[in-house]
Amino acid sequence: MKFSEILDKIDVVLEGEAHLDELARERQDPFKILISTILSARTRDANTREATQTLFAKHNTPERISSANVEQLEKLIYKSGFYKVKAARIKEVSQVLLEKYNGKVPNNFNELMSLPGVGAKTANCVLVYAYKIPAIPVDTHVHRISNRIGWVNTKNPGKTEDALRDLIPRDQWIRLNRIFVKFGQEICLPNNPKHEICPIEDICPKDFSMELALKKKKEKKNTKSVK
Repeated sequence: MKFSEILDKIDVVLEGEAHLDELARERQDPFKILISTILSARTRDANTREATQTLFAKHNTPERISSANVEQLEKLIYKSGFYKVKAARIKEVSQVLLEKYNGKVPNNFNELMSLPGVGAKTANCVLVYAYKIPAIPVDTHVHRISNRIGWVNTKNPGKTEDALRDLIPRDQWIRLNRIFVKFGQEICLPNNPKHEICPIEDICPKDFSMELALKKKKEKKNTKSVK
């Protein structure tokens, strides 16, 4: 079965939209997508959505965020978690955008990566969701699912991205993150995946070696802490 056909089978059973899907559909606003992706680190979509809406209701441009009081930014994005670090980060990013890019978010991977605290996942999310440029953002869902269904055998998101870029046809790159994020949230869960409603259950090797290794590592760490 082709990769496009597998993605089609998954896509047809998914419900709703992930947060970045909503932003991309509502309006192509690269700045909002960049800031929201930064806010999404280590938090749920619902919290990212609320933090983004609260922030942009008050400050919706690089000028406004860069000139805002950090304490005020912290209160506005509190729901996103790690709000002190993220408030400082979005303020710094906004300042750099004004100083180096005339307030515009670049559409080049290397330039995006040069922004403070922006890693490969965030840079690729901006390319895909803001500019529709083929890229493969690898978050926890993409990394987990790609390994679980046997597409890759990798230890970290960076290696997963490299492997997927070599494996998946370029015309499928843009849709992969969107589909796998929702698949990972709704069906292919980290724990207790819903095999009974999985559209690719019949062709999935169900490789849980990554999860088992993490569980073993956690148990070993807990045992050491008890001693």
